[in-house]
Amino acid sequence: MNTTTYVVIPVYNEAGVIEEVIRDIKKQGLQNILVIDDGSTDNSAALAAAAGATVLRHMLNRGKGAAVTTAIEAAILLNADSIITMDGDGQHNAHDIPALLAAIKTHDVVLGVRTFNSHVMPLSRRIANFLGNAATRLFYGLWVNDSQCGFRAYSKKAFRKMKTVNDRYEYDSEVIHELAKHKLTYTEVPVEVRYTPYSLNKQYRQSIMNGVRMIVRLLVSS
Repeated sequence: MNTTTYVVIPVYNEAGVIEEVIRDIKKQGLQNILVIDDGSTDNSAALAAAAGATVLRHMLNRGKGAAVTTAIEAAILLNADSIITMDGDGQHNAHDIPALLAAIKTHDVVLGVRTFNSHVMPLSRRIANFLGNAATRLFYGLWVNDSQCGFRAYSKKAFRKMKTVNDRYEYDSEVIHELAKHKLTYTEVPVEVRYTPYSLNKQYRQSIMNGVRMIVRLLVSS
């Protein structure tokens, strides 16, 4: 695989799973892994470094958007040709990375699309995602099937052009605005989502209330 592909993982208190996440990525032949520890109060950073990732740290918790932005700035300095972003809680399956990398050869951005099946995704998260999709269409004029999925691939052209301002989970929707603004080509690729008791207990994850908060923040920033 392309040695200048960097996998970017924003992390906040993921000590329980981050080593396994990194190991799974390495099994796909990728060694360039950037973990952005976003003000964790546990030992996520130390465990990620021990597992072989390059770790950058925010002293304070700033949010997913800020963490990914920091990583993209680092990847630019490291002369990355492409970037994969994925969550640090084990929800995303590293086995899907080859499909994203294959698609990024012919598109500027590849958006992962999770399975919206009642047997896979809890109802509250399906509703939150629909709210996110609707807000993305309302504010940015583009409908995508999963505006809230953080499992994505970006070409060098894309991540050098994108300029985002939102620090938290509305970042994922703001990326869609950047697609339209810069006329970037994109495609959607099905990806597996793995909900576990651990990931479902993460309080900052998607919920209906968080979906509403995201809409308010997008309204304020638009």
